[in-house]
Amino acid sequence: MTSRLRIHEALPSTSDLVIRLAEAGEPDGTAVLARRQTAGRGTQGRVWEGPSGNLHLSVLLRPSEPLRLAPQWGFLAAVALADALGPLLPDPAALALKWPNDVMLGGAKAAGILAETGTGSNGVIAWLCLGIGVNLAHAPQVPGRETACLAGFGVAPPAPEHFAADLLAAIDRRRAQRQAEGFAAIRDAWLARGPSVGAHLAIRRRGGDIAGRFAGLAEDGSLLLATGERIQALASGEVA
Repeated sequence: MTSRLRIHEALPSTSDLVIRLAEAGEPDGTAVLARRQTAGRGTQGRVWEGPSGNLHLSVLLRPSEPLRLAPQWGFLAAVALADALGPLLPDPAALALKWPNDVMLGGAKAAGILAETGTGSNGVIAWLCLGIGVNLAHAPQVPGRETACLAGFGVAPPAPEHFAADLLAAIDRRRAQRQAEGFAAIRDAWLARGPSVGAHLAIRRRGGDIAGRFAGLAEDGSLLLATGERIQALASGEVA
């Protein structure tokens, strides 16, 4: 992926712009950064505040793969984000990954990823937009969630455009790894920073909440949850 980074002072949503560019035929690797974002969105329809000093970035990919593989790219982005954040922290162990798309610092949310896809007439991914928000300088309040930022861990936050360059390079490296070694390598990297096997998890989902013990990730990235003597594969939901 050869990144083409476009920087804007302010946008309602970097992902909305990237999706418009995707539908207009922009190539793989196009990325949009906004220094300030006024109408960002996260999972479960949440609004994500976007003050200056934080990262608001969306990346266009065109992997030309079956739609069923689309969830793998959210994991790839999370692992790449951990790659870019880890070296900045005095204690990299403070960083953890939360299924399916959050990056945590000291147990509080510091970053999130929203993957959106467009499908071609042949049933493959026509485009994939990775929307990535990172609390570099500020930890905006989110109802019902603890939040964290790099600055709160004694780190001088990098300029968003500098961190974006590091993150895009990390995505390139993880993308090359996936091409060479398959998704299993990405899954293993995610698990290295994910919950411990056997950890108690409560999952919120539309069909009703469910609790159990973490039993790993399936080959497609579904969360494996041990409930009694059963292991359930959950493709969607949110860890409480």
